[in-house]
Amino acid sequence: MRSFRFGFSLASHRTSAALAETVRTAESYGYDSAVTVDHLGPNRSSPFLALLAAAHAGQRLRLGTYVLNCGFWNPSILAREVATLSRMTEGRVELGVGSGVVKSEFDGAGIPFEPFRQRMDRLEATLDELDRLFAQETDLVRPPLLLGGTSDRLLRMAAERADTVSFSGWVQVPGSPVGTLGIIPAEQADERLEFFRSVAGDRLPEIERNVFVLDVRVTDDRWAEAEAMAAEEPFLTPEQALETPFVLIGTVEEIAEQILRHRERYGFTSFTVQRPAMEAFGPAIELVRKAENAALLTAAAPA
Repeated sequence: MRSFRFGFSLASHRTSAALAETVRTAESYGYDSAVTVDHLGPNRSSPFLALLAAAHAGQRLRLGTYVLNCGFWNPSILAREVATLSRMTEGRVELGVGSGVVKSEFDGAGIPFEPFRQRMDRLEATLDELDRLFAQETDLVRPPLLLGGTSDRLLRMAAERADTVSFSGWVQVPGSPVGTLGIIPAEQADERLEFFRSVAGDRLPEIERNVFVLDVRVTDDRWAEAEAMAAEEPFLTPEQALETPFVLIGTVEEIAEQILRHRERYGFTSFTVQRPAMEAFGPAIELVRKAENAALLTAAAPA
C-alpha cells in the first residue's frame, strides 16, 4: 500500500514574505506538497507565479496545480508555463487539470461556459495536446498528471491516463441552479470509489487516490461540531458529517484515526487541505506517520 502524502493549498498571499512563512510552517509540520488553485476575480493569485515563489521559499515541497481550469488556457501557452516552472524548480511540479465548474468566473471573463460534455471534450483535447507538446521537449517529460472530479467520464479518463485521481467533495445539487454545490456523503463516495476501481482495472495500483478535504474542525466535541456543520450544510446530517471523507472533525488524535480509516475504506493515501486548515491539520500528520511506521514494523516482525 502507498505511503501517505499530505498537501495544502497556498491560497492568495499579499506579500512574498507571507507566502514564504506559510511554506516554512508547512514544511515544519511535514507537508509534502503545496498546491495552487486556478480561479479568476479580485484577490486571486496566478497559480504559476505563486508556485515559483513557494519553490524559492522551501526546497522540499512538491508543487502542484489543484487544478488548472483548462477552459482558461490555450494548450500551447499552458505547456510553456508548465515547462518553465518545471525547469525553475528542478522538476518538482505536479500538473493537475480539470474542466472548470464555477460558471460565474467564466461569465466574468467573457468566456463561454460550455455544457459539461463540451468541457470534458476540451479537457481531453488539452491533455492530448500537452502530451504532443511535451514529447517535443528535449530535456523534460510531462510532469505527473492529476485529474480531479467525480463524474463517470472524468473517472474513466483518470483511470486511463492519470498518475493521481483526486476526489472532490463537491457535487452539483440536482434540481438547483448551476453552481449550487453540496458535500458528498460517505455512501456516495463509496459508490464513486467502487466505480473508479472497476474502470481502473489493472492500472489501479499505479494510481494514487487523493481526497480534497473541504473542512477541518479540531474540537473535543465531535457531535456538537457535526450538528453545527449540518446546520450550515443542508445536504448533510450530523451523522453524515462525521462519516464523509471530505470533512475531518475531532481532536487531533481522532482526525488521525479518521485518515487511517479512510485509507482502509477508500484507498485514499493523499490528503489535501485548504489553506485556512493548514495549521489545524498539521499536527495530525506526525500522528498518522507514527501509526503508519508502527504498522510497517509490526508487519515486518517475524511471526
